[in-house]
Amino acid sequence: MTMERLLGVREFAEPAWLIGVWLAPLALLIVLLAIVRRRRALARFAERDLLDEIASPVGSVRLVTRAVLVCAALGLIAVGLSRPLWDKSERTIRREGRDVVFIVDVSRSMLADDLAPNRLERTKLWIRDVIPTLDGDRVGLVAFAGAAVVKCPLTLDYAYFDLALSELATDSVSLGGTMIGDALRKATGEIFDQFEGRYRDVLLFTDGEDQGSAPIDAARAASERGVRLIAFGLGSDTQGTLVPDPDRRGRFIEDRVGNPVRSRLDRDTLEAMARSTQGGVYVHVGTGNVELDRLYADLVKDAAKSVVREETIVEYDQRFQAFLGLALTMLIASAFIGGLDP
Repeated sequence: MTMERLLGVREFAEPAWLIGVWLAPLALLIVLLAIVRRRRALARFAERDLLDEIASPVGSVRLVTRAVLVCAALGLIAVGLSRPLWDKSERTIRREGRDVVFIVDVSRSMLADDLAPNRLERTKLWIRDVIPTLDGDRVGLVAFAGAAVVKCPLTLDYAYFDLALSELATDSVSLGGTMIGDALRKATGEIFDQFEGRYRDVLLFTDGEDQGSAPIDAARAASERGVRLIAFGLGSDTQGTLVPDPDRRGRFIEDRVGNPVRSRLDRDTLEAMARSTQGGVYVHVGTGNVELDRLYADLVKDAAKSVVREETIVEYDQRFQAFLGLALTMLIASAFIGGLDP
Protein backbone atom coordinates (compact mmCIF):
# COMPACT_ATOMS: atom_id res chain seq x y z
CA MET A 1 0.00 0.00 0.00
CA THR A 2 1.44 3.37 -1.00
CA MET A 3 1.83 6.21 1.46
CA GLU A 4 -0.72 8.25 -0.53
CA ARG A 5 -3.42 5.58 -0.06
CA LEU A 6 -2.48 5.03 3.56
CA LEU A 7 -2.94 8.71 4.42
CA GLY A 8 -5.64 9.42 1.84
CA VAL A 9 -3.70 12.29 0.25
CA ARG A 10 -3.35 13.35 -3.39
CA GLU A 11 0.42 13.65 -3.41
CA PHE A 12 3.41 15.02 -1.50
CA ALA A 13 5.11 18.33 -2.24
CA GLU A 14 8.47 17.08 -0.82
CA PRO A 15 8.32 13.28 -1.16
CA ALA A 16 12.05 12.82 -0.45
CA TRP A 17 11.35 13.25 3.26
CA LEU A 18 9.17 10.13 3.24
CA ILE A 19 12.28 8.00 3.61
CA GLY A 20 12.15 9.02 7.27
CA VAL A 21 8.81 7.23 7.63
CA TRP A 22 10.40 3.91 6.69
CA LEU A 23 13.51 4.56 8.81
CA ALA A 24 11.43 5.15 11.96
CA PRO A 25 10.28 1.48 12.39
CA LEU A 26 13.81 0.33 11.54
CA ALA A 27 15.16 2.56 14.31
CA LEU A 28 12.53 1.18 16.70
CA LEU A 29 13.50 -2.40 15.80
CA ILE A 30 17.18 -1.63 16.49
CA VAL A 31 16.31 -0.12 19.88
CA LEU A 32 14.14 -3.11 20.84
CA LEU A 33 16.87 -5.56 19.83
CA ALA A 34 19.37 -3.60 21.91
CA ILE A 35 17.06 -3.81 24.95
CA VAL A 36 16.62 -7.58 24.51
CA ARG A 37 20.35 -8.17 24.06
CA ARG A 38 21.15 -6.10 27.13
CA ARG A 39 18.65 -8.03 29.24
CA ARG A 40 20.08 -11.35 28.00
CA ALA A 41 23.59 -10.17 28.83
CA LEU A 42 22.50 -9.31 32.37
CA ALA A 43 20.83 -12.73 32.71
CA ARG A 44 24.20 -14.42 32.33
CA PHE A 45 25.47 -12.78 35.52
CA ALA A 46 22.39 -12.84 37.77
CA GLU A 47 19.64 -15.18 38.87
CA ARG A 48 16.12 -14.40 37.70
CA ASP A 49 14.98 -13.05 41.09
CA LEU A 50 18.06 -10.83 41.33
CA LEU A 51 17.66 -9.78 37.71
CA ASP A 52 14.12 -8.56 38.38
CA GLU A 53 15.49 -6.39 41.18
CA ILE A 54 18.29 -4.76 39.20
CA ALA A 55 16.37 -4.58 35.91
CA SER A 56 12.64 -4.52 36.70
CA PRO A 57 10.08 -5.29 33.97
CA VAL A 58 8.42 -1.93 34.69
CA GLY A 59 11.63 -0.12 33.72
CA SER A 60 11.85 -2.10 30.51
CA VAL A 61 8.24 -1.29 29.63
CA ARG A 62 8.91 2.42 30.19
CA LEU A 63 12.01 2.30 28.00
CA VAL A 64 10.13 0.49 25.23
CA THR A 65 7.24 2.96 25.49
CA ARG A 66 9.63 5.88 25.25
CA ALA A 67 11.37 4.37 22.23
CA VAL A 68 8.03 3.80 20.51
CA LEU A 69 6.98 7.42 21.11
CA VAL A 70 10.27 8.89 19.89
CA CYS A 71 10.38 6.74 16.73
CA ALA A 72 6.71 7.43 15.98
CA ALA A 73 7.39 11.18 16.41
CA LEU A 74 10.27 10.95 13.96
CA GLY A 75 7.98 9.25 11.44
CA LEU A 76 5.33 11.94 11.89
CA ILE A 77 7.93 14.68 11.46
CA ALA A 78 9.02 13.05 8.21
CA VAL A 79 5.39 12.99 7.00
CA GLY A 80 4.96 16.66 7.96
CA LEU A 81 8.14 17.70 6.15
CA SER A 82 6.98 15.87 3.02
CA ARG A 83 3.96 18.23 3.00
CA PRO A 84 1.02 15.96 2.19
CA LEU A 85 -1.54 17.59 -0.11
CA TRP A 86 -5.33 17.14 0.04
CA ASP A 87 -8.34 18.53 -1.82
CA LYS A 88 -6.89 19.50 -5.19
CA SER A 89 -8.44 22.59 -6.80
CA GLU A 90 -7.64 24.65 -9.88
CA ARG A 91 -7.83 28.43 -10.22
CA THR A 92 -7.39 30.47 -13.39
CA ILE A 93 -5.50 33.75 -13.09
CA ARG A 94 -5.97 36.35 -15.78
CA ARG A 95 -3.36 39.10 -15.91
CA GLU A 96 -4.64 42.11 -17.79
CA GLY A 97 -2.62 45.00 -19.13
CA ARG A 98 -1.48 46.91 -22.17
CA ASP A 99 1.55 46.58 -24.41
CA VAL A 100 3.63 49.74 -24.06
CA VAL A 101 6.83 50.60 -25.93
CA PHE A 102 9.03 53.49 -24.81
CA ILE A 103 10.93 55.03 -27.74
CA VAL A 104 13.80 57.23 -26.60
CA ASP A 105 15.85 59.57 -28.75
CA VAL A 106 19.56 59.03 -27.99
CA SER A 107 20.96 61.37 -30.65
CA ARG A 108 23.57 63.90 -29.54
CA SER A 109 20.98 66.68 -29.48
CA MET A 110 19.56 64.93 -26.38
CA LEU A 111 22.70 66.06 -24.52
CA ALA A 112 21.35 69.62 -24.51
CA ASP A 113 21.06 70.81 -20.92
CA ASP A 114 17.87 72.87 -21.18
CA LEU A 115 16.50 69.94 -19.10
CA ALA A 116 18.76 69.11 -16.16
CA PRO A 117 21.11 67.34 -16.24
CA ASN A 118 20.31 66.89 -19.94
CA ARG A 119 17.36 65.81 -22.05
CA LEU A 120 18.35 62.13 -22.19
CA GLU A 121 19.07 61.66 -18.49
CA ARG A 122 15.90 63.53 -17.52
CA THR A 123 13.89 61.23 -19.81
CA LYS A 124 15.38 58.16 -18.15
CA LEU A 125 14.45 59.51 -14.71
CA TRP A 126 10.86 60.13 -15.80
CA ILE A 127 10.49 56.64 -17.25
CA ARG A 128 12.01 55.09 -14.14
CA ASP A 129 9.30 56.81 -12.08
CA VAL A 130 6.70 54.85 -14.08
CA ILE A 131 8.14 51.38 -13.40
CA PRO A 132 6.58 50.90 -9.93
CA THR A 133 3.12 51.60 -11.38
CA LEU A 134 3.23 49.21 -14.34
CA ASP A 135 1.56 46.20 -12.66
CA GLY A 136 0.67 43.91 -15.55
CA ASP A 137 1.59 46.08 -18.53
CA ARG A 138 4.16 44.56 -20.84
CA VAL A 139 6.86 47.10 -21.66
CA GLY A 140 9.54 47.37 -24.33
CA LEU A 141 12.30 49.84 -25.11
CA VAL A 142 13.65 51.22 -28.40
CA ALA A 143 16.60 53.59 -28.69
CA PHE A 144 17.07 55.59 -31.87
CA ALA A 145 19.25 58.16 -33.53
CA GLY A 146 20.16 57.67 -37.21
CA ALA A 147 18.89 54.09 -36.80
CA ALA A 148 16.67 52.31 -34.30
CA VAL A 149 17.68 49.46 -31.96
CA VAL A 150 15.45 47.29 -29.78
CA LYS A 151 16.95 47.43 -26.29
CA CYS A 152 14.20 45.48 -24.53
CA PRO A 153 11.43 43.38 -26.13
CA LEU A 154 7.98 43.32 -24.57
CA THR A 155 8.36 41.88 -21.11
CA LEU A 156 6.86 41.70 -17.63
CA ASP A 157 10.37 41.57 -16.18
CA TYR A 158 10.55 45.15 -14.99
CA ALA A 159 14.02 44.71 -13.48
CA TYR A 160 15.37 43.78 -16.91
CA PHE A 161 13.58 46.75 -18.47
CA ASP A 162 15.09 49.06 -15.82
CA LEU A 163 18.56 47.68 -16.57
CA ALA A 164 18.13 48.30 -20.30
CA LEU A 165 16.88 51.81 -19.57
CA SER A 166 19.84 52.64 -17.33
CA GLU A 167 22.27 51.66 -20.10
CA LEU A 168 20.85 54.11 -22.66
CA ALA A 169 23.45 56.59 -23.90
CA THR A 170 24.30 58.51 -27.05
CA ASP A 171 26.50 55.59 -28.13
CA SER A 172 23.63 53.08 -27.82
CA VAL A 173 23.09 53.56 -31.55
CA SER A 174 26.15 53.69 -33.79
CA LEU A 175 24.62 55.82 -36.56
CA GLY A 176 24.15 59.53 -35.85
CA GLY A 177 21.11 61.56 -36.83
CA THR A 178 17.44 61.54 -35.86
CA MET A 179 15.12 59.14 -37.69
CA ILE A 180 11.87 59.22 -35.73
CA GLY A 181 9.83 57.45 -38.39
CA ASP A 182 12.25 54.54 -38.53
CA ALA A 183 12.04 54.15 -34.75
CA LEU A 184 8.25 54.01 -34.83
CA ARG A 185 8.31 51.48 -37.66
CA LYS A 186 10.81 49.41 -35.67
CA ALA A 187 8.48 49.32 -32.68
CA THR A 188 5.32 48.47 -34.60
CA GLY A 189 7.03 45.95 -36.89
CA GLU A 190 9.35 44.09 -34.53
CA ILE A 191 8.21 44.54 -30.94
CA PHE A 192 4.43 44.37 -31.06
CA ASP A 193 2.86 41.01 -31.84
CA GLN A 194 1.93 40.58 -35.45
CA PHE A 195 -1.72 39.74 -34.84
CA GLU A 196 -4.26 42.54 -34.62
CA GLY A 197 -4.67 44.16 -31.23
CA ARG A 198 -6.21 47.32 -29.80
CA TYR A 199 -4.30 47.76 -26.58
CA ARG A 200 -0.96 49.12 -27.72
CA ASP A 201 0.78 52.37 -26.85
CA VAL A 202 4.00 54.03 -27.90
CA LEU A 203 5.52 56.69 -25.65
CA LEU A 204 7.96 58.72 -27.74
CA PHE A 205 10.54 61.03 -26.13
CA THR A 206 12.40 63.31 -28.54
CA ASP A 207 13.12 66.88 -29.55
CA GLY A 208 11.46 66.12 -32.88
CA GLU A 209 14.25 67.17 -35.22
CA ASP A 210 13.61 64.47 -37.80
CA GLN A 211 15.92 64.04 -40.80
CA GLY A 212 13.73 62.71 -43.56
CA SER A 213 12.27 59.46 -42.16
CA ALA A 214 8.62 60.33 -42.90
CA PRO A 215 7.49 60.21 -39.25
CA ILE A 216 3.89 61.24 -39.95
CA ASP A 217 3.47 58.41 -42.47
CA ALA A 218 4.93 56.02 -39.88
CA ALA A 219 2.40 57.25 -37.33
CA ARG A 220 -0.50 56.65 -39.73
CA ALA A 221 0.75 53.11 -40.42
CA ALA A 222 1.06 52.48 -36.68
CA SER A 223 -2.50 53.66 -36.11
CA GLU A 224 -3.77 51.17 -38.70
CA ARG A 225 -2.25 48.43 -36.55
CA GLY A 226 -4.02 49.66 -33.43
CA VAL A 227 -1.11 51.61 -31.97
CA ARG A 228 -1.70 54.86 -30.12
CA LEU A 229 1.13 57.42 -29.99
CA ILE A 230 1.82 59.59 -26.96
CA ALA A 231 4.61 61.99 -27.99
CA PHE A 232 6.65 64.02 -25.51
CA GLY A 233 8.33 67.11 -26.97
CA LEU A 234 11.58 67.94 -25.18
CA GLY A 235 13.67 71.11 -25.27
CA SER A 236 13.33 74.73 -26.24
CA ASP A 237 11.20 75.48 -29.31
CA THR A 238 12.24 79.15 -29.56
CA GLN A 239 15.94 79.99 -29.60
CA GLY A 240 17.08 76.42 -29.17
CA THR A 241 19.92 75.18 -26.99
CA LEU A 242 23.61 74.59 -27.62
CA VAL A 243 24.61 70.94 -27.57
CA PRO A 244 27.72 69.95 -25.56
CA ASP A 245 30.30 68.01 -27.54
CA PRO A 246 30.90 64.68 -25.75
CA ASP A 247 34.32 64.40 -27.40
CA ARG A 248 35.57 67.88 -26.45
CA ARG A 249 35.05 68.87 -22.85
CA GLY A 250 33.69 72.39 -22.47
CA ARG A 251 33.01 72.75 -26.20
CA PHE A 252 29.80 72.58 -28.23
CA ILE A 253 28.90 70.65 -31.36
CA GLU A 254 29.53 72.67 -34.51
CA ASP A 255 28.21 72.46 -38.05
CA ARG A 256 30.39 71.98 -41.11
CA VAL A 257 31.43 75.63 -41.24
CA GLY A 258 32.25 75.83 -37.52
CA ASN A 259 29.10 77.48 -36.19
CA PRO A 260 27.66 76.13 -32.89
CA VAL A 261 24.61 73.94 -33.44
CA ARG A 262 21.41 74.85 -31.64
CA SER A 263 18.87 72.11 -31.01
CA ARG A 264 15.23 73.24 -31.27
CA LEU A 265 12.08 71.30 -30.52
CA ASP A 266 10.04 70.54 -33.65
CA ARG A 267 6.66 70.73 -31.99
CA ASP A 268 4.64 70.76 -35.22
CA THR A 269 5.95 67.38 -36.38
CA LEU A 270 5.26 65.67 -33.06
CA GLU A 271 1.76 67.13 -32.83
CA ALA A 272 1.01 65.94 -36.37
CA MET A 273 2.28 62.45 -35.51
CA ALA A 274 0.09 62.22 -32.43
CA ARG A 275 -2.98 63.40 -34.35
CA SER A 276 -2.33 60.70 -36.94
CA THR A 277 -3.03 57.92 -34.43
CA GLN A 278 -6.43 57.23 -32.93
CA GLY A 279 -6.52 58.71 -29.45
CA GLY A 280 -2.98 60.03 -29.82
CA VAL A 281 -1.71 62.70 -27.45
CA TYR A 282 1.05 65.28 -27.70
CA VAL A 283 2.60 66.39 -24.39
CA HIS A 284 4.57 69.62 -24.62
CA VAL A 285 7.31 69.30 -22.04
CA GLY A 286 9.63 71.93 -23.47
CA THR A 287 12.12 72.92 -20.80
CA GLY A 288 9.71 72.19 -17.96
CA ASN A 289 8.80 69.08 -16.04
CA VAL A 290 6.26 66.28 -16.37
CA GLU A 291 4.88 63.92 -13.72
CA LEU A 292 5.14 60.92 -15.97
CA ASP A 293 3.89 58.40 -13.39
CA ARG A 294 0.66 60.34 -12.92
CA LEU A 295 0.29 60.99 -16.64
CA TYR A 296 0.86 57.31 -17.35
CA ALA A 297 -1.89 56.39 -14.91
CA ASP A 298 -4.29 58.82 -16.59
CA LEU A 299 -3.51 57.94 -20.21
CA VAL A 300 -2.50 54.27 -20.08
CA LYS A 301 -3.37 52.49 -16.84
CA ASP A 302 -7.04 53.50 -16.93
CA ALA A 303 -7.45 52.65 -20.62
CA ALA A 304 -8.93 49.40 -21.93
CA LYS A 305 -6.80 46.34 -21.30
CA SER A 306 -6.33 42.96 -22.88
CA VAL A 307 -5.44 39.62 -21.31
CA VAL A 308 -1.63 39.59 -21.27
CA ARG A 309 -1.30 36.22 -19.56
CA GLU A 310 -3.70 33.53 -18.49
CA GLU A 311 -2.56 30.58 -16.43
CA THR A 312 -4.15 27.87 -14.32
CA ILE A 313 -2.82 27.38 -10.81
CA VAL A 314 -3.29 24.04 -9.02
CA GLU A 315 -3.85 24.47 -5.29
CA TYR A 316 -4.00 21.92 -2.47
CA ASP A 317 -4.97 21.97 1.17
CA GLN A 318 -1.83 21.42 3.25
CA ARG A 319 -2.21 20.02 6.77
CA PHE A 320 1.37 19.27 7.72
CA GLN A 321 0.88 21.22 10.96
CA ALA A 322 -1.24 18.37 12.37
CA PHE A 323 1.58 15.85 11.91
CA LEU A 324 4.19 18.15 13.42
CA GLY A 325 1.88 18.98 16.34
CA LEU A 326 1.25 15.30 17.09
CA ALA A 327 4.99 14.58 16.85
CA LEU A 328 5.73 17.37 19.33
CA THR A 329 3.12 15.95 21.71
CA MET A 330 4.76 12.51 21.56
CA LEU A 331 8.21 13.94 22.23
CA ILE A 332 6.94 15.87 25.23
CA ALA A 333 5.18 12.75 26.56
CA SER A 334 8.33 10.68 26.15
CA ALA A 335 10.26 13.22 28.23
CA PHE A 336 7.96 12.53 31.22
CA ILE A 337 8.40 8.77 31.02
CA GLY A 338 11.10 7.58 33.38
CA GLY A 339 12.88 4.29 33.48
CA LEU A 340 15.93 5.03 31.46
CA ASP A 341 17.74 2.16 33.12
CA PRO A 342 16.22 -1.29 32.50
